Amino acid sequence: MPRPRVAVVGAGYWGINHVRTFAGEPGCDLTWVCDPSAHALALARDLAPHARCTETIRDVLEASDVDAVVLATPAATHAELAVRVVESGRHILVEKPLALSVDEARSVKAAGDRAGVVALVGHLMLYHPVVERLGELLTSGELGHVYYLSSLRVNLGRLRSDENALWSFGPHDVSMIDGLVGQQPVSVTARGMSCLQPGIEDVVFVTMRFRGGEMAHIQLSWLNPRKERRLTLVCSQKMVEFDDVSSDKLRIYDKGYDRPPEFTQFDQFLTARHGDVHIPQVPMVEPLHAEAAHFLDCITRGVAPRTDLASGLRVVRVLAAAERSLQRDGAPVLLEEIP
Repeated sequence: MPRPRVAVVGAGYWGINHVRTFAGEPGCDLTWVCDPSAHALALARDLAPHARCTETIRDVLEASDVDAVVLATPAATHAELAVRVVESGRHILVEKPLALSVDEARSVKAAGDRAGVVALVGHLMLYHPVVERLGELLTSGELGHVYYLSSLRVNLGRLRSDENALWSFGPHDVSMIDGLVGQQPVSVTARGMSCLQPGIEDVVFVTMRFRGGEMAHIQLSWLNPRKERRLTLVCSQKMVEFDDVSSDKLRIYDKGYDRPPEFTQFDQFLTARHGDVHIPQVPMVEPLHAEAAHFLDCITRGVAPRTDLASGLRVVRVLAAAERSLQRDGAPVLLEEIP
């Protein structure tokens, strides 16, 4: 089929990265950029001089030279605008989170299913080469079965006034855990603090429990002295650490406890194993480029979306459960309570 003609709607803090990415993608033409800010459009023109610029999405949806839309507007607008895009017959890549409520996420999924278009959610970490390698390690059985996961995403970062740390950072970690564990949690608990802005949590701690006994813990904050992006998997055979800030992003630890076939005393029941640390070479590709290329492959080659609207809905359900737990001062929330 002809090269897809792409419009980026939302060229602000994060959306400008989509402008840069799709302007450089050889498999498409970036034909439109939309943003209400004249400053944002000026920056976009520098990156994509051949794209037409507008301040209103109406121009994009009425244009004859748009096959697909990348939606990178504020999270509160995702659901309404995503429905408008898919109902116009355009393919869509909508930034995370898919929506700020389960009802809105369901409405987007229903609209996408009716329209029959390619619909991708920007769960960027699932396109990270290290996360892909982690999935391969789990599938191969090399790590054994998962005991627990611990994820840390903190920084002294940009404050948000329209969403808390849970909804701003949490989709990254929840989507990673969803992809790696391969199941939804049974229950979710969350506690947080509003240090800088009343009613907007700057730090959030989330715990997820799964049917198989696995547990995941997530710490999220934009109020921290250091930037840290780390995911640890503790499994029955090996342990793994993914540190996205380090140059050595993946470390595989041959450490754990072994059970001898026979034992006569309790202190012989488990023996510690302190094996080697392996730092594999993982070919690095910018996740945003990998995500964009996959989106275009879905459009032109009929590839099934890896982060489809169903995955977006799953992530929103977990976030909604965590939000409800926050409101209940950390009381556990069963996922079945979230319709």
